[in-house]
Amino acid sequence: MSVTIGALSCDPPVILAPMSGVTDAPFRRLARRFGAPLVASEMFASSLLTLAGKKQTRRLDFAAEGPLLVQLVGGDAAMLAEAARIAEAAGAAAIDLNMGCPAKKIAKTGGGAVLMRDPGKAARIVETVAAAVSLPVTVKMRLGWDDASRNAAELAAMAERAGARLVTVHGRTREQMYAGHADWRAVAEVVAAVSVPVIVNGDIADLASARTALAESGAAGVMIGRAACGRPWLPGRIAAGLRDGEMPPPPTLAEREEILREHVEAMLAEYGTFAGLRTARKHIAWAVGGLDGAAACRERVFAAETVAETLAAIADLFRANARPSRSLAA
Repeated sequence: MSVTIGALSCDPPVILAPMSGVTDAPFRRLARRFGAPLVASEMFASSLLTLAGKKQTRRLDFAAEGPLLVQLVGGDAAMLAEAARIAEAAGAAAIDLNMGCPAKKIAKTGGGAVLMRDPGKAARIVETVAAAVSLPVTVKMRLGWDDASRNAAELAAMAERAGARLVTVHGRTREQMYAGHADWRAVAEVVAAVSVPVIVNGDIADLASARTALAESGAAGVMIGRAACGRPWLPGRIAAGLRDGEMPPPPTLAEREEILREHVEAMLAEYGTFAGLRTARKHIAWAVGGLDGAAACRERVFAAETVAETLAAIADLFRANARPSRSLAA
């Protein structure tokens, strides 16, 4: 059971989703270490890589991470093509075009889910970007803008003709945002409309939901998004479950503490102390979910001004929750 994207092979077919503010380099490295077969970058605005971000691109080194699916967002085909060339030069393994982000600020740029309202423009973007790079180009979308305009199958077919090598579908419309439950059965219409692999996304949080999403959609693989927040090991565990028939045991409490400390230290190294502590706060808040005293720990972390205070809050929480051989479901 695998998915091929150009020269890339994703086996088992489990991909860590591109998530703004989440799947930065420290998170991606952890997810990959815990067995994620393929990881995606944060969403990069095309303008960041082309206009305002020229200096920043000199520091990009996607190749150092291993195969990386780099996601771009924007509404200008020429700018996206240039951003794709920059990403390719920095070592990206594939380019993913975001046509599913529901955020209003992204819609104002003409990118994200708003492109589903103009399939012709979306297809021209795919064609322009595919012609600009030698990398495989993929597309991530939703079911449609709203229930009255569910056009994912139409757009996917147009994207395939324009050069897309894979399509990912989040089983909600843009108007739904993240409410309700992802409609995995609706993704089957996309699978029937194209010959390229389709990846199903939305509400996949464990082996059971991954199997159900695959069965109901007929998709070739799954993409793990919000369920991985605070749990960088999750995509790898689901991949192992699909391969071996059952998921490995969850991390013990002590292992979770060590993973979290490692993540915090990686963010400090990546961003510096000031920005690193602030970037780490939301990751810590997710990671301590389910523990007794998590709310008080979050308050301490968000008030902390030093590394020592932050690490002490984490240590105190895990110490208070310690039980012999205790492990938590993930």
